[in-house]
This record gives sequence, C-alpha cells and structure tokens, in this order.
Amino acid sequence: MTDQAFVTLATNDSYAKGAMVLGVCLRNHKTSRKLTVLIGDDVSQHCRSVLGQIFDEVCEVSVLDSGDATRLAMMKRPELGVTFTKLHCWNLTHYSKCVFMDADTLVLCNIDELFERDQLSAAPDPGWPDCFNSGVFVFQPSKETYAALLNACMQHGSFDGGDQGVLNSYFSDWATADITKHLPFIYNLSSVSIYTYLPAFKQFGHNAKVIHFLGERKPWDYQHSDDDDDAGDEECSSETGSSSLYPDYVQQWWSVYKESVLPLLWKEHTHPLSDTPTVEQESVYVEAAQLEECGHPPAPQTSSQDRKQKWEQGDADYLGEDSFTHIQKKLDSFLK
Repeated sequence: MTDQAFVTLATNDSYAKGAMVLGVCLRNHKTSRKLTVLIGDDVSQHCRSVLGQIFDEVCEVSVLDSGDATRLAMMKRPELGVTFTKLHCWNLTHYSKCVFMDADTLVLCNIDELFERDQLSAAPDPGWPDCFNSGVFVFQPSKETYAALLNACMQHGSFDGGDQGVLNSYFSDWATADITKHLPFIYNLSSVSIYTYLPAFKQFGHNAKVIHFLGERKPWDYQHSDDDDDAGDEECSSETGSSSLYPDYVQQWWSVYKESVLPLLWKEHTHPLSDTPTVEQESVYVEAAQLEECGHPPAPQTSSQDRKQKWEQGDADYLGEDSFTHIQKKLDSFLK
C-alpha cells in the first residue's frame, strides 16, 4: 500500500521522541502502510536523523500557530496553538488516504483496518462527545481541502484555539451525518477516561488499540531526578501509575523508548559534529545512564500547591502521582 500512510507531527525534540515511539510501534505491529512525519524547524538534526531511520518520509513544514491566547487560556494550554501545523497533512497529495496520529499516542496492535474508513473518521472526544478528538483521524489529502481549512482559520479562527476546534467546525456534520465515520473509542482511548470511567475500562479496555496521553504531561516528561543518590533511588523504585485495575501505559511507552529509540539517539549523539557536546547530547547521555541504572522512569516530582491547582483545573496526573494506586495508598495511610 504505497499510496497510503500513517502521518504524525513533531514541532520540537520532545514531540519527536513521541513520534519515534509511535513509528516503532507501527513497525513492530507489522503495518503495511508507509510512515510519514511532519517536522518543524525546531527539531534538531540528530532527531531528524533518527526519525529518518524509522519513517519512510520526513517532511519539514512551516509551523502554523493560531496565536489565539484567549481561547487557549480557557484550556490552560497555551502551547497548543502550534497544532495548526497539523493542517499541512492535507498537502500530502502523493497519498490517496492517510491516518493522522498525534505523537503522544501509543499503538498496541496492528490498526491497518483504519484505512477502510472514509474522511473524516475519528473517535469522540471524552470532554465533549459531539466533537471528535483530532488525535487520530482518517483523511484524504487534497490541496483544495488544505486551502479551505486555511481560509476557515482566517475567517472564523478556532473555538479552542487549536486544530481540534477548526477541524470540528469544518467537518461539522461528523456527529450526525454518517455513523460509520465514528471510530470506536478503543482507537483513541484517552488516559483521562480510564480514570473517570473505570467500570467501562474494566469492561472494554482489554480491546484497546491506541492509547492517547491527553493533557499537559506526556510520557517523555517522566524524567529522572538530578537529586542526591538516595532521592534518585527512591524515585527509581516509585510507580508511574500501574495498578491491578489498568495497565501501566506510561511504562509501556518507556519500554519501547528504551529498547528501540534510545539506542538510535545514543548512536547519533556518540558521533557529534563537534568535540563539545550540546545540552541536548548531554541529556541523552544522562538519560541513557539513568535508565540503565534503574530500568524505568519515575514519576516527576510536583509541589503540593501545583498538584492542588492542577486538580482544581481538572488536570490531575491520572497515570502518575495522582493515579488510583497512589491515592489508595494515601487513604490507607490516613485511615491507619
């Protein structure tokens, strides 16, 4: 299927790591489709090189930013303005059909069957089910559609300041016109939903095909501490949200990163262009050493005030510090 492709986007090196894991997962699950990644100019040369080893096509595109501070502030996610860059995927007209996937998704099995769907097929958003979530969707590249989307952005903007708002406005009949364009939720299962509707996850979660790490904190944000050895040991033994009730998808993401992505980054960074390593290169050296030492990423440490503020904003770290397991431990400790 050389005329069909999975497509993702990385506007910086952090999201490039996510794209690398996504690409490796699609390869591991034997996809028969091409893999394409769109990148912004903030992606470093080393990350571009690794992306080129995983993806069939690496396309540099201009970063599109909504600049809509007001609407983005409503979601408390100012960084999402650059998701407008996603619209460039409609320019990939050498493909007849594509599946776009955000770089913060984790593929658990072969999902080539998505190419049997038509444009615009997507799963409902957990926050407003009459809207689709734009983290995974089927589309047909078209210069005309790309031009129409840009015109819609200029004329009406986006109700959420990001790509999801403008895409839902443009494909406004998604909720009512054709039920076959509603992807099952298992193709875009959000980590938030696992926590807020646990009975449904226990019933249907074993069929999950794609996990979407919604929210501000991403799997690659679970970094090792630079504190003293004792603190580091304590963090290395901490959980990242696993429990008997649901799998630890953050740990699964890190397993792929450690086994398949980090060696490629390490290889690139051990052949620097100059004798003086960059900050990025040093971070890879440190990351590799720490993963070798303790085997998995600990949850990042957040102050009590910051955690309280995130809870009040509805942005709890459901797979990390605020996981069911950690809350249960706190309650048990309090009751004792």
